[in-house]
Amino acid sequence: MAALSVADGVVYGQCHPRKRFIDFRSFLETVLVAEAQRRGVKTIALVLDNGTTHASKQLPLWAKNLAKSSEGKLTMQLYWLPANASWLDQLEIWFSLLQRKLLQPNHFPSRDELEQAISNFMTHYNQAAKPLKWSYTVEQLEHKLEPRLGERVKPDDRRAA
Repeated sequence: MAALSVADGVVYGQCHPRKRFIDFRSFLETVLVAEAQRRGVKTIALVLDNGTTHASKQLPLWAKNLAKSSEGKLTMQLYWLPANASWLDQLEIWFSLLQRKLLQPNHFPSRDELEQAISNFMTHYNQAAKPLKWSYTVEQLEHKLEPRLGERVKPDDRRAA
């Protein structure tokens, strides 16, 4: 499991043998919440895809309980990306790098060696981490979507709202 800090481009990760909500919650508690507290962050904005690990009905309740247990010192806002919108997920760029630079050209004799290689890759990546800068503008997106959406999306209408 991994998370990306959009503020500085640092990737946080943790390997688990399975992909269950309980493992995701453990990652959130031991990695993200701990890092947010260390940094003095008051709100974690969590952008999630629709994977079953993230889409659990337990997650909003857990996030609400986090705010209560921290007496409002830390809150978590949850945002789910639309289906088929992985291109909006900045962490997917990092997963692509991991796939192309580490996983695809190699074979790992054991799970422990694979986990260590992933950890080393993340450490190396984070040494030069920086925030992603989107080069795709709203206007370019609107132009691309116009044939599919027709008259429904007009730049002037969007800005007036």
